[in-house]
Parts: sequence; C-alpha cells; structure tokens
Amino acid sequence: MKHLNIERRRPKIGVFDFTGCEGCELQLANKEDSLGAFLSAIEVVSFREVSSDNGSDYTVALIDGAISRPDEVERLKEIRQRAQLLVAMGSCACFGGVNRLKNAYDLDEANREVYGDCPKQTMPTMSVKEVVPVDLEIPGCPVCKDEVERVVQHLVWDLPLPTYAYPLCLQCKQRYTVCRFEFGELCLGPITRAGCNAPCPAGGLGCWGCRGPAEAPNYDEFFALTAERGFDRQTVRERMGFFGGFDHVLAELENQQEAIHDDHA
Repeated sequence: MKHLNIERRRPKIGVFDFTGCEGCELQLANKEDSLGAFLSAIEVVSFREVSSDNGSDYTVALIDGAISRPDEVERLKEIRQRAQLLVAMGSCACFGGVNRLKNAYDLDEANREVYGDCPKQTMPTMSVKEVVPVDLEIPGCPVCKDEVERVVQHLVWDLPLPTYAYPLCLQCKQRYTVCRFEFGELCLGPITRAGCNAPCPAGGLGCWGCRGPAEAPNYDEFFALTAERGFDRQTVRERMGFFGGFDHVLAELENQQEAIHDDHA
C-alpha cells in the first residue's frame, strides 16, 4: 500500500496466549476510536481472540501470559524461531505476573491436593525472557493500548519507542491526582515505571507496581516514606512481589539483610 508515493510496511503479526487471563489481548480489541487505524497498520496473521485465521508466516509475535508448563516452553521456542521480532506483552509475559506467586509453594503437593489422582502438568512460573530472547517488553496489567499502538508505529514508520525516565508519580501529578498516601493507602508509584497514565491512583487505588521498576528508583527513600506512613516492611514487600516485577529487588534486599545478620552474629 502506498500513500504520497511512499511504500508503507504492514508487519505481519501473530498474537499468542499462554498462562494468563488474556486481558492484554482484549485490550488490543478495545478503544474503538483507534481500532480501525490500528488494524489497518498491521496484518493480523494469527490472533485467536479476534480472528479465525491461524497462519504461521508472522514476522512479529506478541506474547501474552507467563510460562508455567513444559508444553508452553516448547510452543514458545517454536514461535521464537519463526518470529523476526518477539514482544512480551503485559506483566505476566514480562515478569511472570500474579502467576509467579505459586513459586513460593510446593507444586507437587499443591497438584495432589487440587487434582488428586489426576495431576496436571505444572512447573515454576517463568517470564518469557527466562525461556527465549525477547526484543521488546510492554509491561502492565493489562497492557496500555496506547503503548502498544506506539510500538506498532515504531515497527511501521520507525518512530521512536516511548521511554520514561521518571516514576509513575509524575503522571499522577500531571493528572492532578491526589497522592494515595494522603488517604492512608500504600502506593508503589514512587518506584514504578511510568507509561500507563496512572489510571489506578486516579480511580482511587494505590499502585501495585504492575509495570515493574522505574529507572533508577530510590528504594531507601521509598522504604523510609512507607515506614513514616505506618506501613511495615513485610506489607510493602508483599505488595512489591505481587506482579513479579520487583523480584530481583526483593532478592537483593533479602541478601543485604542476611549479610547484616551475619555481621552481627
């Protein structure tokens, strides 16, 4: 297709779901005011939520969901081999998401408790990048449709990818949203990556960190703030661990505490 005598590329896209609620895929079909333009910029080859087509000649693969079974590992590897570009879409794909909470339990014991003599295949939940190389990540639960559209614009017209050198708090200020801490609520906005336009705080709910860490967050200051507001460290850690984006941070904090304990022993 040409416009103003310029050849326009329409990337062939396949959208694939793994362990998750498929909410990120539904986001792609939402926002009807831009849906037509969005679909005209791409060629959907495989997308179970919106089309019966099931082609395999895609160049871009959007992955929704975490990896929690051996068969999903093999399926993801096959998709990676076919795709020129693989995008992890949503918190489950980027971090493991809520599904990652199961890793704290004995999976064999849980399998027997739930399924008895008919156990199901399971394994510790992993993010997509823990299984195959990932070219782009779009975090969020669900993913922000605007951000997905900007990624498509990057693929089609080589427009710059969106970057955010600030935490979510700035977007709350831009929306004139009163800080949730002022209402006595815990919020991870000071340490969470911006880009979603802060809908949760604007709607009356403190941020749960579904987009993962902001660039160079000040954790010491954040923990001092939460302590000052009456939140114990365990409560804050549980909130940070909900979507899996802060797992590496929590592991580092645990190692630091163990080192301090060893020094005093």
